[in-house]
Amino acid sequence: MKKQSQYRGHRFPHEIISHAVWLYHRFCLSFRDIEDLLAERGVVVSYETIRQWCLKFGPRYAKQLRKRQGRLGDTWYMDELTIITVQGERRYLWRAVDQDDNVIDILIQKRKDKQAAKRFFRKMLKGQGQSPRRMITDKLKSYGAARREVMPSVLHCQERRANNRAETSHQHTRQQERQMRRFKSPGQAQRFLTIHSAVHNLFRIGRHLLRARHYRTFRSQAFSSWQQVTCVC
Repeated sequence: MKKQSQYRGHRFPHEIISHAVWLYHRFCLSFRDIEDLLAERGVVVSYETIRQWCLKFGPRYAKQLRKRQGRLGDTWYMDELTIITVQGERRYLWRAVDQDDNVIDILIQKRKDKQAAKRFFRKMLKGQGQSPRRMITDKLKSYGAARREVMPSVLHCQERRANNRAETSHQHTRQQERQMRRFKSPGQAQRFLTIHSAVHNLFRIGRHLLRARHYRTFRSQAFSSWQQVTCVC
């Protein structure tokens, strides 16, 4: 019960709040879409209230999800080629995924030089608590220069198309960017994508690789984890 104090002062029960946040970060929906979905169920709430819920509770949920997932894979695929436009300026979206397509971390930066690569490496090491066995990137020289200083013992592969796994992981970002009609600020983009990646990791089960009964089992486990994080169970 102590954990549920985070909902104190809110008119709606925590089941509705957590469900609205889940809808926003699990699917490519706008706040107005979620307002209509809740209204169909008899829950009358404005899209602005839903936005405030996502701003307040989204980072909390994502933090708990990252704690529960622990350390991810030991092979890191990295990419920085995705460019997003924020307030008329270009930003590079640095992203790393492991061999199971789980998003390790993301970082939005102005540049893609050695210092930017070092900043990204240190952020990932802080979150994972250990270095990977191998890192796979494109042929950007900043990766090699930063690796020699930050992670000198890590094997580094820069073969052509070797990091396609990281490049294809940007598809969800493009969908959300179109839905939101571009991000409003670098901070807003960083916050949203960090939360989105944590929720994506939890519910990315790989249905095409599993039998139906196994998929339903893993999906039930994901919902159970979400309920524990949001204190709904």
